[in-house]
Amino acid sequence: MLPTWNQNPPFTLTRASHVRLAVTDLSASRDFYRDTVGLVVTEEADDVVYLRGLEESAHHSLVLERAETAQALQIGLRVRTDDDIVAAEKHFAAHGIEHERVELPHQGPTLRFRDPVGTHMELTSSMSLVERKMQNFDEFVAGAPQRIDHYQCVTYDVQAATDFWTGLGMRMSEYTAKDDTDELWGTWMEVKGNTHDLVFTNGRGPRLHHFAYTVPDVSSLMRAADVAGATGFGEEIDRGPGRHGISNAVFLYLRDPDQHRIELFTTHYQFIDLEEQPIRWDISNRRRAQLWGMPASRRWFFEASEFPGENVREPLLTATPDTLEDFLGVH
Repeated sequence: MLPTWNQNPPFTLTRASHVRLAVTDLSASRDFYRDTVGLVVTEEADDVVYLRGLEESAHHSLVLERAETAQALQIGLRVRTDDDIVAAEKHFAAHGIEHERVELPHQGPTLRFRDPVGTHMELTSSMSLVERKMQNFDEFVAGAPQRIDHYQCVTYDVQAATDFWTGLGMRMSEYTAKDDTDELWGTWMEVKGNTHDLVFTNGRGPRLHHFAYTVPDVSSLMRAADVAGATGFGEEIDRGPGRHGISNAVFLYLRDPDQHRIELFTTHYQFIDLEEQPIRWDISNRRRAQLWGMPASRRWFFEASEFPGENVREPLLTATPDTLEDFLGVH
């Protein structure tokens, strides 16, 4: 059923902020995100690399941490002030949600927790500031990503995830449901005024499907695809270029050396006015995910990055989308 949007949440979320990934070859991952994707390296050490988009003044939006196993560590959201971190602690304590305050380089007060479906989250109220490079056009490389925009997570219970996050102030802009029902297969939720900061889709979870950066234009996507081909990552173009029905964005998905998935895309439409209603899509409607062209592959639909220590559970909803292999009759 459709969730209730809480317009007076216990604390104020402002946007998707940063993602932390465990990678097995730090140098190879740094090179991929810097040279093939086009992110800016802000800082690096023996065991960690911090990167950001060209438009960003926050110290980092992607953190790569050296590890023996590739995993999605946390996905991060910003809150408005330090007081919101305190309010989040009080809210989680009152509702039995395990959480911990952590001290991290280049971040202000930071709170880690797991949502009810096991997504590993991180809230922070501030970051160290660095130079924006949005007019350093001579430094634009590959797709020239401008800023982090959203995450898509796979979950076994879309309804529970959606109820939790709309209760914290996120607003559903679009959704996919089992045909002729309001059984939620996927929900697109936002706090910053475009179509999504956080997405949950039905599947084996909890897992991180992808994180996404905006790019200046469609030619930037083509440039990223060309650079991926030239740098040996052509086969790691996971999907696209194409255009989503949901959000209306033109997109390109790539996999990094550890198979974490990043999306580069042209940005969404506005979803700000309070009278706006969420757009509904039947799961059988292929146009929801691909407005033109063929559907995504099984690999795109069913592969994702796991969170540490989380058991991956089978989805409660059995409906599944058509894949490229289904479309072509490949078994």
